[in-house]
Amino acid sequence: MPEKAARFPSVKDIPTAKWEKLSQKKIYFGHQSVGFNIIDGIKDLMKENPQIKLNIIETTDQSDFKSGLFAHSKVGKNTDPGSKIDAFANFMDRGIGKEADIAFFKFCYVDVRAGTEIRNIFNDYKNTLSKLIDAYPNTTFVHVTVPLTSKPVGLQGLIRSAKNAIKKIIGRPVFDYHDNIKRSLFNEMLVQEYDGKAPIFDLAKIESTFPDGTRSSFTKSGKTYYTLVPEYTYDGGHLNETGRKKVAEQLLILLTKLN
Repeated sequence: MPEKAARFPSVKDIPTAKWEKLSQKKIYFGHQSVGFNIIDGIKDLMKENPQIKLNIIETTDQSDFKSGLFAHSKVGKNTDPGSKIDAFANFMDRGIGKEADIAFFKFCYVDVRAGTEIRNIFNDYKNTLSKLIDAYPNTTFVHVTVPLTSKPVGLQGLIRSAKNAIKKIIGRPVFDYHDNIKRSLFNEMLVQEYDGKAPIFDLAKIESTFPDGTRSSFTKSGKTYYTLVPEYTYDGGHLNETGRKKVAEQLLILLTKLN
C-alpha cells in the first residue's frame, strides 16, 4: 500500500506568541555543512516572517547562554560519526548542558555509508544521549535523523558521475545514493527508539518529501528506501535555497512545540 502523502505545517500556522516564547529559549545546535544550510534557511524565513525573531550566534561559550539565543557550531569531523557524538557531549559537559533549554546535533550524510556499522554508531549515540539526559534534566534533547542524498538525474547526474570517477582515481571515497539504504536503516532505529518518548526531528522525511506530499525513493530487494528530492539540492547532498527553507521551517515549528 503506498504511503499517504505528507502534509507539513507552515510558519503561518504558528501563533505570534509561540514565536515570542521561542525567541526567549536558549538553544544549541551542533552540525557541519548541511547544518549551515539549515541556519541559512532559518535566516531566509526570518526575513520573510518578521514575527520570527531569533538571536542566531555561532558559539559554544557557556557565557553566551544567559538569555535567549539560537546557538550553533560545528561538531566533530565529517565521516567520523563517533567524533560528533563525543564533541556534542563535550560541549554539554563544558557548560552548555547546564544552560540550554533545548540541545541537539545532527550527523551528516557522509557519516553513514554502505560500509558503516550503524548498530555500533547507534549504540554509542543512545548510550551517550542517555547519560546527557540524566545529567541535564532541564534540557530537552532532540533526536535528528540522518540526512539523505539524491538519486542523480540529468546534468547533475552526469557531473556527479564525473566527480566520482575522479575520486576513484585519486583514492577518495565515493558517495552513492545507495548509501541511503544504511541511512534509512539507522533512521528506523532512531525513530523506533525515541518515538513517543522524546522529540524527533525527522530531517530525512522532510528532505525526501516532494511539495505534493509524495516521497522520493527507490526500491531494492522489495524494500523502499528514501532519497533527497533532487529539487532541494545543488550537488546531491547539500541543500539549496528551496531545500534549506523547507527543512528550517519544520525545525522551527518543532521547536515552538517544546516546553
